[in-house]
Amino acid sequence: MFPIYAIGDIHGQKTMLEDALARIDRDGGGRVVFLGDYTDRGPDSAGVIDLLSRGLAEGRDWITLKGNHDRMFEMFLRDHPANDDRLLVGYHWLHERIGGIETLASYGVKVPEGARTYQVHAAARRAVPASHLEFLAGLPTYHLAGDLLFVHAGIRPGVPLAQQTEHDLIWIRHEFLDDPRPHPWLVVHGHTPGYAAEHCGNRINLDAGAGYGRPLAAAVFEGRDCWLLTDSGRVRLLPRDR
Repeated sequence: MFPIYAIGDIHGQKTMLEDALARIDRDGGGRVVFLGDYTDRGPDSAGVIDLLSRGLAEGRDWITLKGNHDRMFEMFLRDHPANDDRLLVGYHWLHERIGGIETLASYGVKVPEGARTYQVHAAARRAVPASHLEFLAGLPTYHLAGDLLFVHAGIRPGVPLAQQTEHDLIWIRHEFLDDPRPHPWLVVHGHTPGYAAEHCGNRINLDAGAGYGRPLAAAVFEGRDCWLLTDSGRVRLLPRDR
């Protein structure tokens, strides 16, 4: 049985990402699934996307899934900037709580007070490399590996995988998080930040809050068994009710 690795939401934390990849290499390495949300809030979204896109181009065995923040960034960069309709009314990608301003800053694009969207959009289109646009446009929404389903946000319970919508796979919360029933797979996800990785029996949440400065979670799976990767090695992650 070959191990498979997963890294939770990165949110522009390139240094944390490099450290997580080093922990994976020390463990022996293998396929790595990144659970999405590479951008926003942290200091170096551009560096994160550059690292990931170069790794893919070099043939690394990496699966880079789409997160809702990645989709928001990609939508803003279209010919005419679009706003994700899953956001709360009154929110947009450049809202102070979302993190788009920090992402643009990592590309050298400022959002001064009084700026209009078309001005910021034009500056962003000039600054973001074509390779980064291609990376964002090509992200898959899930990765199925035996009994493990890797996805950014979760799944709509009871719906076959082929009928899951992208909206649910990258945005869903309570309908998925609050359902204790077993799924056809152990679902490994991020999207909902906690203070540590958590095994909930039918799902494992690897968003440990790196977007808010907390450590970036990296884990290794052998079948359904899961260990967190720490500086001192593997630590078994058990269901929380044990």
